Amino acid sequence: MDTNSYIAFLVVGVILVAIDGQIIYRSGRRYLERSHGDSGAGTSMARLVTVLFHLVVLGLLMLISTVEVGDTQTEGVVMRLGIVLLLIAAAHGVIMAILARIKESQVQEQLAEDMTHPQTLRHEQAPEPSIDTAPTTTTNPPPPYLSS
Repeated sequence: MDTNSYIAFLVVGVILVAIDGQIIYRSGRRYLERSHGDSGAGTSMARLVTVLFHLVVLGLLMLISTVEVGDTQTEGVVMRLGIVLLLIAAAHGVIMAILARIKESQVQEQLAEDMTHPQTLRHEQAPEPSIDTAPTTTTNPPPPYLSS
């Protein structure tokens, strides 16, 4: 592979990894913030997971760039990009599983905290009485079949 093909492959690969990394970061941050309610913890965890994604996939991109595939330079670049896209998809799936596990852990921690400190639980308000629950007085005499 000549220098231009090599550089084109690396540039396109890095752009693909960066775009997917940003999608993971933004979506992961919102996903984790909703479960725990703490924006700082959700942002930190999403950032750590995104950095892991970038390092792993960029490392794989660099390794793939050195492998000779295809008969022509164009075919080689296309095959390498195909391999990179498959690896990005696999890494994205793994990252989604990691985020789901983190969220599950946060939910379990929150439930455990709620169970150990029941006084901090939200107290449900008693339902407002409806019209039918108020005592009523009858001014009409009972029907004749009920009187003895």
